[in-house]
Amino acid sequence: MSGRRAALVAALLVAPFIAYGAATVVVWDRLTLVSADSERKWGGNTPEAFEVPEEFHLDTRPWAMPAPVEVRIPSRDAGIELVGWWLPATGTETVEAAPAAIIVHGFAACRRDHDVLLPAGMLHRNGFSVLLIDLRDHGASTIEDGRFAGGTDEYRDVLGAWDWLRTEQRVPATSIGLVGISLGAATVLLAAGQEDGVAAVWADSSYADLESAIDAELTREGYPTILRFGGVLVARLISGDDIVSYGPLDAVERLDGRALYITHGTADARLSVEYGHRLEAAARAHAVLVEAWYVDGARHTEASKSEVGEYERRLVGFLTRSLATPAR
Repeated sequence: MSGRRAALVAALLVAPFIAYGAATVVVWDRLTLVSADSERKWGGNTPEAFEVPEEFHLDTRPWAMPAPVEVRIPSRDAGIELVGWWLPATGTETVEAAPAAIIVHGFAACRRDHDVLLPAGMLHRNGFSVLLIDLRDHGASTIEDGRFAGGTDEYRDVLGAWDWLRTEQRVPATSIGLVGISLGAATVLLAAGQEDGVAAVWADSSYADLESAIDAELTREGYPTILRFGGVLVARLISGDDIVSYGPLDAVERLDGRALYITHGTADARLSVEYGHRLEAAARAHAVLVEAWYVDGARHTEASKSEVGEYERRLVGFLTRSLATPAR
């Protein structure tokens, strides 16, 4: 074989791998990039006044909260600073006299998202202290690389907020619950799996494992699922994120004896309700104190707006049962 022919054959053999690699980088870049305007997306939403989409015809004034204290909190990862809103419970003599909840937003969202402000308002008006945080690369918190890592980095932000409540606000670990929405739900599960002191977790619309979630997202966006393998490698090489090393199913298996509430809409087209069923099954197989509510006809993260009264009753009831109230 002549040198020219050999070079041509080599080029033909290598070309598919180059094309696959290039396509993987482009798709990974598009699907993991966090928008820089995540704060502007929700307009002027604050704890004092926020809106939900008009389709729900929901007057949110009953869940309005006082003006928050803006706080800056170190993540458990050095160099990452989180910006948050702290809303201590009203009607108690000290913060230590009330249970507290850390509320965690979804992908490309922030603490201004109505999906976290509404549950925060539900808890606050029922005597809970509330801490809303922006995860890294979101909102006003530190921009590390501008990309999401499926919760595998972000869970250390949640634990940084948990540390802050214990040390700066002197809230006992047994009185702190984690509440997560979508990516936030996966993230709080990962956090609880790594920190035995976390007492209770409310997970709304989580994925169960990132591999199948990536496949579903690729399919939804019109890309072939074969790109997942390259995407996982690209995340490791470019961002240093091993995004499939540890997932919510792994975390649930470590929650032995602790309280978990799973809720998911049956019409969720973003993250299938099957994830909720899988997480529940894993929890029951590992002696987790699990409760579940599958909301008929609800789409992704929709239940808090479409079933607002029932959502509040279940959320408040779960954390009231699961967390210690020092004043009592």
